Amino acid sequence: MAHRRLEIRPTSSPAEMFGEALRFARERAGYTQEDLGKLLHCHRTVITRFEGGKRPMDRATAERADEVLAMGGLLVRLWERVDWQADIESPDWFEKFMELEEEALAIRVLQYSRINGLLQCEEYVRAMFSIGNARNNPRLLEERIETRLNRQRPFLVADGPTLMVVLDESAIRTVIGGPGVMRRQMEHLLAVTERSNIVLEVVPFGRAVPAAPATSMVLMLMPDGREWVYSESLYRGHFSDAPSVVEESRRELDMVRTGVLSPADSRALIAEAMEEYRYAERRSQEGCLAQEQLQRWRRGRVHRGSPRIPGPRSRT
Repeated sequence: MAHRRLEIRPTSSPAEMFGEALRFARERAGYTQEDLGKLLHCHRTVITRFEGGKRPMDRATAERADEVLAMGGLLVRLWERVDWQADIESPDWFEKFMELEEEALAIRVLQYSRINGLLQCEEYVRAMFSIGNARNNPRLLEERIETRLNRQRPFLVADGPTLMVVLDESAIRTVIGGPGVMRRQMEHLLAVTERSNIVLEVVPFGRAVPAAPATSMVLMLMPDGREWVYSESLYRGHFSDAPSVVEESRRELDMVRTGVLSPADSRALIAEAMEEYRYAERRSQEGCLAQEQLQRWRRGRVHRGSPRIPGPRSRT
């Protein structure tokens, strides 16, 4: 088979050149990124980031890659020449979160105020991003929408990772984009929760929950057995795999779950909200139609081109 030529540009960083060498060796061996990921015990997307020079590779993985690709120590020698700390730009906190999310075997979520990103329909995603800075940049808006929807795909295939979401009712009642968008979002929740790997439980208003966390959080179980906790403050994300933090977060989530509706009752509440939004959507459409008809009637009362008939003059 024809091999892709090693593309090393003068401006390539050492990490990028190592990635190009890894890609060349993989293609020479006839492996896809998914094939190599299985051999190195990691996800295909991790191989993509290795080959793009966007993620550092540890020495043990470099040695394993050199062995399975039959490079005779060349990859290890190249790996040793890269100053990984200096050459790889530290990814921002959300990039790190997406990397963990891509590799996770199971994810458990507690979510307030907004529908969790993995359960958002396209209309809701668009409405969310249209509120922020991206609304004035169509290209950025579409990129963010595509990224959000791509994150959902692994959970919407056969044998996808387990996703369990505890959703506060405030997320269902907070209107984003209007009643039409919310009606569509409720339909989407009912559709995706028919999947065997996705469980959704709702904490209804008025249900007392002891020791409820003050913020949303995500627990991610990784292939190596480690578990990460992720939460957000105003300007950044926070990660921890410390056993004490993970155990405390598990306990808090379990306490919240003592107040949830069953999955069946949660679906019933969502279906009820969907009909309420459908009614509000119809009323909104009828109101717009009535306003438009009134404006047309008023325009029809103006006799354009007709002679002006002066009114009677007042007598002095």
